[in-house]
Amino acid sequence: MPQCFEPWIDESTRVLIIGTMPSEDSLAAGMYYAHPQNKFWPYMARILNNNTPVVTANERRQLLLRHGIGLWDSLAFCERNGSLDANIKNAEPNDFNRFPQIKHYLFNGQKAFQFFKKHNSALLTAQNHTILPSTSPANASIKNEVKFARWQTAVQKCLNSI
Repeated sequence: MPQCFEPWIDESTRVLIIGTMPSEDSLAAGMYYAHPQNKFWPYMARILNNNTPVVTANERRQLLLRHGIGLWDSLAFCERNGSLDANIKNAEPNDFNRFPQIKHYLFNGQKAFQFFKKHNSALLTAQNHTILPSTSPANASIKNEVKFARWQTAVQKCLNSI
């Protein structure tokens, strides 16, 4: 049964990027968004690090935390065949009430938002969250540059507001 990673959150975290559940590649690597075709880390490098790649888990964690951004998943546990969110069954949510300092939630895809909303709707307001296109390689319906532009706009807007 897949289990999420520990949250990458510290006392200065004000923006939280939320996925659904780590993929099989991420679980095997022990790192968020480890699938080589996932666009999450290339996007973060472009947005936060002058397009300089970040490679190790610690570099990636520090890049986000340095900008007041955290990373976690909507689900603590689930049953899932493969890595697709559509295959998730018997999901157990994470407890986001542990982090009252979060001012804005960025959702990496619709499923991450749907699971969060189902279990944590009291934390959502019209202004404090943005649903972004999934960075997963399975989400090929939106062109990469369009996806990137949406991510860049959302991240910069959050950073400008904290």
